[in-house]
Amino acid sequence: MNNKDKRIYYIYHIPGKKIGATSNLNTRVTLMQGYKEGEYEVLEQSTDIDYISDREIELQKSYGYKVDRQKYNNLIKSNNKMNINVTEQTTTFPYPLNKLKGNLMDNIGVTWKSDHGTHTLNVETISWILKNAKTSMYNNERCYVYNKALSEYNKVPSVFDNIRSWAQERGIYDKGDSKTQYVKLMEEAGELAQSLLKRDEPEIRDAIGDMVVVLTNLAHLEGVTIEKCINDAYDVIAARKGEMVNGTFVKQTL
Repeated sequence: MNNKDKRIYYIYHIPGKKIGATSNLNTRVTLMQGYKEGEYEVLEQSTDIDYISDREIELQKSYGYKVDRQKYNNLIKSNNKMNINVTEQTTTFPYPLNKLKGNLMDNIGVTWKSDHGTHTLNVETISWILKNAKTSMYNNERCYVYNKALSEYNKVPSVFDNIRSWAQERGIYDKGDSKTQYVKLMEEAGELAQSLLKRDEPEIRDAIGDMVVVLTNLAHLEGVTIEKCINDAYDVIAARKGEMVNGTFVKQTL
C-alpha cells in the first residue's frame, strides 16, 4: 500500500487496556470503543503505514500488552477486500456477529447495490446493521441483513440531508457559489458576535445554527460533505496536545 493519499495513521494508547493503530481516531476509538478525548493518548503518528504497523507491535511488546497476530498494514489490505454477498433478499457479510462491528468500522465507505438501492457503510448504517444482523443458517461465520429493511432505514434523512434538500430546492447549488456562501458565513458570524456581547441566548443558538447551514452548503458546493469535514477535523485535533492560555487552547509545537 502506498502513501500517495497522505493519510495520517495513529498509534493510540488506552492506559491499562491496549495499544492500537488507526487512520480514524473518532471512528475507531470514540465511536467504536467508547473512549473520549482525555481517556486515551496518541503515542505516534505518520503517513507511513508500514512504519506505524511495525511500531505498533514494538510498543505493544514494550508496554506489556497483547501483541496483535496480524500487522496493521496487512489487516487493512485484507479488510479492503471485504466480500459482500448480495442476493435479491439479503446482504451477507463474511464475519460472525461477535466480529462484525470492528470489521464494518474498518470498511467505512464501502458501497454495494441491491434490488432495493445503493447502500453505503457509514456510522449510522453500521449501527442499524449491528442491531438487525442475524447469523447465517448455513455458516456460523457469516451474518446477514434484509435489503428492503436496510433500504427503508436509509430513507430516513439526517439533519444535514434536510439542509441539502432545502438548499437544492431553492437553487442555492445551481445558481449560488462558494464565494457568496463565504460572505453569508461572515454575516452570520457578525450576528453571532453581537449576540454573544448581548448575552442573548436565543439569538446565539440561532446564529450558530445559521452558520452550520451555510457551512453545509459551502461544503457541498466544494464537492465534499460537512460530515466528512467534521470527521477529518476531529481526527486532526484529537491527537493535539497543548494548554489553555488566557482562555485559548494553544497547541503544542514540535
